[in-house]
Amino acid sequence: MLRNLIFDDGLQAFRRPKEQHEALIEVAGLDESRIIAAVDGERLVGYAVLLYPDEMERWSQYQHQNLLELGAIEVSADYRGHNLAKKILEVTMMDQAVEDYIIITTEYYWHWDLRGTGLSIWEYRDVMEKVMKSGGLMWYATDDPEITSHPANCLMARIGSRVPVDSVHKFDRVRFQNRYMI
Repeated sequence: MLRNLIFDDGLQAFRRPKEQHEALIEVAGLDESRIIAAVDGERLVGYAVLLYPDEMERWSQYQHQNLLELGAIEVSADYRGHNLAKKILEVTMMDQAVEDYIIITTEYYWHWDLRGTGLSIWEYRDVMEKVMKSGGLMWYATDDPEITSHPANCLMARIGSRVPVDSVHKFDRVRFQNRYMI
């Protein structure tokens, strides 16, 4: 389905639109990936991607199959201001299968479209936090160096209602790896 959609030119937060379209098609081929798309006619205008954390990230140390990362959420510049990102996350969380997962997102200010929106880092952080909360994700403390490298960065997560307690404890151990932070 993604191959047949026109990838909106306003989707360029991560790569040029053509390259991001190709990357999204590649991600769709992964067994664990889930892509939630906002479509206007034949045009893809927004999306969210859930997948296992990248092997290079701390979160891959969790090593259970019940942790997914919100690897990307993007709305075309021409479609912003209509709460589309919130709606995408709300639809994402309507699937009862999410109750079996810990879903995380790592918010780094260097990924944000500060120039395109004209927002300050802190205004954008507030927007991202509100968007993530619409999907039930909440702020979680961590000692991850990338997140702690700037006060605007944050870890947000949603722990599904059917996630076993031992999985939550393992997630907590991955969040805090420096003994002094525990």
